[in-house]
Amino acid sequence: MNATKLTGLRKASHFGPTLIVTTIGFLFGTYYWWEGPAYVIAFGIFCGQLVVGWSNDLYDYEDDLRHQRIKKPLVSGLITPSYLRKWIYFMTPFAFFANLFGPLGINGGLVYMLGIACGLGYNFYLKFSPFSPLAYAIAFAALPSSVAISKEITPPVWMWLGGALFGMAAHFINVIKDMDQDQQSGINGLPQRLGKRRSIIAATILIALGALTLWLNPQGF
Repeated sequence: MNATKLTGLRKASHFGPTLIVTTIGFLFGTYYWWEGPAYVIAFGIFCGQLVVGWSNDLYDYEDDLRHQRIKKPLVSGLITPSYLRKWIYFMTPFAFFANLFGPLGINGGLVYMLGIACGLGYNFYLKFSPFSPLAYAIAFAALPSSVAISKEITPPVWMWLGGALFGMAAHFINVIKDMDQDQQSGINGLPQRLGKRRSIIAATILIALGALTLWLNPQGF
């Protein structure tokens, strides 16, 4: 693999958000396990996030072309759709194996893979639906919960509720920058239906509720 294709794969993975999610998984892994297993957990989470990011760019390719989003690696020609598709086919079963047979175990791994399934569901269906925040809510709740479940600990309410609230806020914030073009393309998730101003208000409220959820948790982890 040459440097150009590697750069294309990195950009198509939505590397910033992927790195943030992976880091969150690592931090929970170090708390519930220790650094050794935490690295393995983070690796599995990273693989799952690659599948979500790559499939998003592949599905959006035609729309990205239409709007001339030249920062996207498929549009700029760093990689081709067929090349990205091959990597998705490879990484999908690999992500299942890495999560189900690593420290997360079957139960924790399945919970995390539920989050990945929600990400894929968003890419192919829910992004067009008024229920679009649901995918983010479940995925962000599943991430920390999967690590707790791997240690046979019932995830506390603050963990999955806080994750769900922050996840939905992230959805509203992420959509705002491309909202006008999304509406032109018929992508009508809940943020697009509400519009920019009300989406900003919704994101602010969700962040405040998420922060309140964490603040009301007096016992930490």
